[in-house]
Amino acid sequence: MQKQLSQAETPKRLILCAVSFIVLLLNFAFNTWHIQEEQSFSRFQRDTESLIIGRLAKSRQAGIFSAGGLTGADIDHSVHDTWITPKEIDHQYLSYFDDIPLQQYSPYLSQNGGQGLMYSVLDRLIRISSTREKYEIFQMIAAMLSAIVLTLVILWFYLEFGLTSAMLVLVSTILSQCLIVFGRNLWWSLWAFYLPMLAVMYYLRSRRTFKLELLRFGIVTALAVFAKCFFNGYEYITTALVMMTVPFLYYSILDRTDLRQFIRVAVAIFTGTGVAILVSLVILLLQIGLAEGNALGGVQHLTSTLEKRTYGDASDYNSEFSDSLEASAVGVVLNYINGSYLDIRPNSGASDSAEADSSFKVRYSYLIISFVVVSLLAVLAWRRNKPTDQRQKDIALVIAMWFSILAPLSWFIIFKSHSYIHTHVNYIVWQMPFTLFGFAVWGVVIKHLIENAKTRTKSSQTLKTDSNVS
Repeated sequence: MQKQLSQAETPKRLILCAVSFIVLLLNFAFNTWHIQEEQSFSRFQRDTESLIIGRLAKSRQAGIFSAGGLTGADIDHSVHDTWITPKEIDHQYLSYFDDIPLQQYSPYLSQNGGQGLMYSVLDRLIRISSTREKYEIFQMIAAMLSAIVLTLVILWFYLEFGLTSAMLVLVSTILSQCLIVFGRNLWWSLWAFYLPMLAVMYYLRSRRTFKLELLRFGIVTALAVFAKCFFNGYEYITTALVMMTVPFLYYSILDRTDLRQFIRVAVAIFTGTGVAILVSLVILLLQIGLAEGNALGGVQHLTSTLEKRTYGDASDYNSEFSDSLEASAVGVVLNYINGSYLDIRPNSGASDSAEADSSFKVRYSYLIISFVVVSLLAVLAWRRNKPTDQRQKDIALVIAMWFSILAPLSWFIIFKSHSYIHTHVNYIVWQMPFTLFGFAVWGVVIKHLIENAKTRTKSSQTLKTDSNVS
């Protein structure tokens, strides 16, 4: 019977995955549904992406592992001292598109730049003459990888909670303006952020009914975290690591894991994570040594970068960092809570400025309030229903959802200075994975409300039939 049910579910899973992949791919690659403004979509983060383009030009002219394989820019100053100007950004793209010889190369020392190495390899493997077409292919690859990874996340919600939750999670990713612009960007590699969580999701789902092999689980965790660090560095690293523990907490509650086993699995996760980050840092220092001739100088650079992004002494840095270093963490968090998840401006082309500013906004504060409401609805449902496996699953989901808010908060609070400055990009961490789990809870509650309504209707019809018979 179980095998027959599994076979019956397979077509539904395939259809869901196909629909999710196609819809997300069109969203990420072309902004097909016009959720994001076209200019914001087409111009998003060209400055950071230009570092990948600079790596492509450098790889083509001097070899893939030249300058330690690090990303960088063809500029006459350090990219860390003075950021790239719009003119220099355009020059980066032209250097690759028109094969203009690089005059100098300032490497970006804060991450391994694995995405740049990957596209440099593809640049050699793809045999077409137009570099502009190659660039579009690379964007499509990034969009495909993002669509695949998020589709697998959506599939997990389907396997655990059913179609309603999965569809709401899918809709939430389609409507998220942050996700749309990140999806095809060569620098950010959106897909890599979700790899650690995805690895834990599916490993624990497949192994929880068997004896969990902690060594193998630790290795899987280490590989996933290393891939994240290699392909997009330490951006949102605390968010990615907390995000990875959300499915672990969910399955621990669902299976009523005893404290001893909980600690053992947690140690496996933390050990694998620590090893992965350490290995990526050692590789980065070797890369810096090859590029700069001084690996120990890389330690100083990374320490300084960490201080500038967190709670360094403002007197030790340029005045441009004073406000961010002295800012209140509470103020930073409140700013992000008040930010827009969805901001639609139907009259953006209007001549009247007041009319042009009109918009329909869904703020993250509204979503948080809605998740509070749906959690209360879920609690009321638990009190009415007898304990069942389904109720335990719902409880585990709600607890995991509220635990997942620590993932974005970890970045806003720990990397307070970075969050103060980078409000144009950091809203993305709300989708890692807090909003996804929040919409999944809505899906579970809506599903139960529909089922209860059907049950009441059926009972009412039965009573009416009995009354007519008597």
